[in-house]
Amino acid sequence: MSSRRGVGLGAFTGRGNAAQAYSSHGSLLKSANAASLLAQREIIQSLLHNFAVEHADAIKSNPSFRAEFARMCHAVGVDPLAGTNARGKKADGLRAKVFGADLKDFYCSVAVRVVELSQRTVAENGGLIGVSECCESVKRGKAIGGGLQVSEDDIKNAVKSLEPLKSGFTIIRIANKDFIRSIPKELNTDQSTVLEILQLLGNITVSLLRINLSWTKARAQTVIDDLLADSLVWVDKQCSEWEYWSPQGLLDED
Repeated sequence: MSSRRGVGLGAFTGRGNAAQAYSSHGSLLKSANAASLLAQREIIQSLLHNFAVEHADAIKSNPSFRAEFARMCHAVGVDPLAGTNARGKKADGLRAKVFGADLKDFYCSVAVRVVELSQRTVAENGGLIGVSECCESVKRGKAIGGGLQVSEDDIKNAVKSLEPLKSGFTIIRIANKDFIRSIPKELNTDQSTVLEILQLLGNITVSLLRINLSWTKARAQTVIDDLLADSLVWVDKQCSEWEYWSPQGLLDED
């Protein structure tokens, strides 16, 4: 008669010890990887700092160079404006060490021009101005304080610097084009759709919206009336059917 060996408590204990050993080994590997990534990050930030010191004058004076530097900073989680990393923790004072207050003052100057230009043109565009148009206006000195050599990235960074003030200034994208929205009002889906069509065609009619979007006349007219009330579209009443134009497009032609 053959004897059967039962599974004793020792077997379960052995399995538990093995599982604990695997878990401990996994934790060690995870810690080692985290330490390695942190060391690599610190090396990259150190190289970035040295690059900024060496090319500080070019970063301050050249918009394109400044934009590329900002992209390099964001890629490694450093905010060159706030001196913080992407997680909101204090970084190594990159801006303070390299630029002092120069870069911050520069973006404050740009932000002042953006705000002034937006306020001055709100009756024309309903508080929606293209980033590229704003950039050209700032460069040509059409905003208060005279002209500045800026890039579109500078304009976006300046708008970003206004966020802590809860000013309502935001960057929105319509039909692959960036706009500065200076009036804190959300666009609904229908309004965004019509603005995208305006960016592509330049003008619209109620009939065009009804045919291409299968909207009712009431829906199309309501959306247009809402945009018209906010000065986001202008109306041409000289046609057989009223045409509605983007004020931004009309200003670009002038």
